[in-house]
Amino acid sequence: MTDTATLRTTTSAASTLSRARRRETAKAIAGEWCVGVLSADASGEQIVASGGLRLRARRAASCLLEPAAGDSVACLRIAPQEVWIMAVLQREEGAANVLRCAGNLRIAVDDGALELQAARIGLKSDELDVAAQKTRVATDTADMVGREVHLISTSIKVVGSVMSSIMERVQHFSRHYLRTTDGIDRVAATHLECEAKQVLRLDGEHTLVSGRELVKARGAQIHFG
Repeated sequence: MTDTATLRTTTSAASTLSRARRRETAKAIAGEWCVGVLSADASGEQIVASGGLRLRARRAASCLLEPAAGDSVACLRIAPQEVWIMAVLQREEGAANVLRCAGNLRIAVDDGALELQAARIGLKSDELDVAAQKTRVATDTADMVGREVHLISTSIKVVGSVMSSIMERVQHFSRHYLRTTDGIDRVAATHLECEAKQVLRLDGEHTLVSGRELVKARGAQIHFG
């Protein structure tokens, strides 16, 4: 019985010692921080000059600001040939700031709002999709230029003081068309046609029909008075 207890104690001690040795052996990969000035070699690869070292470096995925030559950068050196640019510390005044990433990018804000503020905002894309439950646009002046514009809506309402349009051709179709003008409604054309399948009615307190050379009325029955 004593031998069995001694064996168990010895086995437990050996197991504890083995686990301790494994913990000592399993160490984290060490890294070395350094600061330097970024430049580029003849092949276009990024070189960081830090003290007497010249290190080939790559931009880390989390460093969205694209480094430029002359920037002071913070780097993490994992191995002699593995150096990552983690952040841009300082750059010369007047240099453009470009946020760049490889692949798809998505900005997600949970239970909050996303605002962009700048003196000028430009969007350039081969395809632009906007999806929203409600959209508001407020501007003093708006210009829109497009080769083709398609607008599909259940209801459209336009309110303004002056409307001016210049078109080569206008084609309009509607099931019901009602127009009210408080003032003068004038149409000027080289050739004007008004056609109705059933009834054509002209009504006014004073009605004037003038033809410079010919006025002609044709019908199965013509009534005046």
